[in-house]
Amino acid sequence: MIEAIKKDAATRMGKSIDSLRQEMAKIRTGRAHTSLLDHVMVEYYGSEVPINQVANVGVEDSRTLTVTPWERPMVAKVEKAIMNSDLGLNPSTVGAVIRVPMPALTEERRKDLVKVVRHEAENARVAIRNIRRDANNELKNLVKDKSISEDEDRKGQEEVQKLTDHYIAEVDRVLAEKEKELMAV
Repeated sequence: MIEAIKKDAATRMGKSIDSLRQEMAKIRTGRAHTSLLDHVMVEYYGSEVPINQVANVGVEDSRTLTVTPWERPMVAKVEKAIMNSDLGLNPSTVGAVIRVPMPALTEERRKDLVKVVRHEAENARVAIRNIRRDANNELKNLVKDKSISEDEDRKGQEEVQKLTDHYIAEVDRVLAEKEKELMAV
């Protein structure tokens, strides 16, 4: 039973790390990468779909993305979706290819992005601590039901704490990596 609780907590903590990585990928650095446009939604025959389902997104050079819609009439809609996204990008269309230049980040904007990144990391830490609390409550309930002894409860809580420490260290590592990436000129 303790192993099941630990395994569940580890799985949920791992998902928190994955979620953090996805959030970090949305925060742009000075370099162009295709995951930057992953959350941009395009209207496609009446429904909203991710941009990568209606167009091919590629990196032309370190500061330019290319977006090639699969259908010619979609060029204007894809361009409009990129403009209306919260990324502050200004695409330019040449025929069927949309080029999306990445503006250089100012020092002030970099510092703002670092604050955003730290906030995301703190949210991930809170999520991991909440998972620890849930696991510890499950262990306490097992003690109340007399399914496990208090010694097993204490041992289980220590193991959950080790898991928590491991995943919070992983959050810190992801945060340090992203901060370094953001502050690199």
